[in-house]
Amino acid sequence: MELFEQELLELICKTCNLDDVEMDVIKADDPLIGPDSILGLDSLDALEIAVTIQQEYGVRMDSENTSRDVLQSLGTLAEYINQKN
Repeated sequence: MELFEQELLELICKTCNLDDVEMDVIKADDPLIGPDSILGLDSLDALEIAVTIQQEYGVRMDSENTSRDVLQSLGTLAEYINQKN
C-alpha cells in the first residue's frame, strides 16, 4: 500500500470511529463499502467519508454514481483525489 493510501485509511478509520483496525492487513484493492468491506462500512459511512475528503482535500464527489465508483477501494479513492488535485 502506498503512503497516500495509508493516510487515507487512517483518515477513514478516524472519520468512521474504527478503533480496532489492523491496518497492515488491509490492501489497496479491498472493498471499502458494502457487504464485502473488510472495515464493515456502509452507505452512511460512505457519506461521512465523502464529506471528510471534501474538507481535507477539497475534492468533491458530484453524484451517487461517482462516489460509488470512487469508494470501491483505497486505491480508487487515492487515484480520484490525485486526478482532481
